[in-house]
Amino acid sequence: MMKEIIVSKKYHEKKLNKVILEELSNINYPTFCKLLRKKDIKVNGKRINKDILVYENDKIDIYLPKELEDVKIELDIVYEDENILVINKPANIEVTGTNSLTELINKQYTNCEFKPQPCHRIDRNTTGLVMFAKNEKTLRILLEKFKKHEIEKHYLALIYGIPNKKEERLEAYLFKDQKKSQVYISDTFKKGYQKIITKYTILEKREDNTALLDVEIETGRTHQIRAHLSHIGYPIVGDGKYGKNEINKQFSKKHQMLCSYKLKFNFRTESGILSYLKGKEIELKNINM
Repeated sequence: MMKEIIVSKKYHEKKLNKVILEELSNINYPTFCKLLRKKDIKVNGKRINKDILVYENDKIDIYLPKELEDVKIELDIVYEDENILVINKPANIEVTGTNSLTELINKQYTNCEFKPQPCHRIDRNTTGLVMFAKNEKTLRILLEKFKKHEIEKHYLALIYGIPNKKEERLEAYLFKDQKKSQVYISDTFKKGYQKIITKYTILEKREDNTALLDVEIETGRTHQIRAHLSHIGYPIVGDGKYGKNEINKQFSKKHQMLCSYKLKFNFRTESGILSYLKGKEIELKNINM
């Protein structure tokens, strides 16, 4: 699939990567570099392999890889009322950006004055619940509630290996490498690292040396659950980035076995028009893990 960008005045004499990364939010820097190497970007009809300067009215053609092409899915609505929308997101789709879940929802809610906006995100290949606000007032309240940890996010994770402790609250530090789209975990603080807290409870131990966990994150950092569990020696089955290839091949999983399966509204402060949600839980049932 080919995407076309006509360079606007604000990008005059800017680097090519700035234009593409800002205009096509489903493309990250590693993908941009890969497109350059393969000469899948044209500027004014000429294939290029360098991050050049572009000028107003230049025409950029980007040939997107198959995994970034338009995704066609039927929305699985788990809960909806006048203020919020909760979707069961499948794997292989981003929450925001081009061809994203947000874009698909907005296409179906074209008659709404306010297009539904996500209040939090989950990884492209993590499945499960994502909550959207259907009006600006709701969006402001929910963003604040997530920030104050007044909404619990619970995940199901299938890990390889069985922890000694049935439940544990893990603390560590995470560094995000923007260019590599990867994070690193340290048990001690280092410059540029942010504190993370991950809690797990074993729900089931299996004979194939896997365990099913309920995981709750008190800090919502990029790839936090995947990287943190791998760091302590229990990679998520199917995780191609932080897991182990031999384990993933053994279980024949195409994406990480991680699902956002429960949201709990533990409001402790004023919640305005969303006060009716206090104490409510939204949960996915019959998940195949």
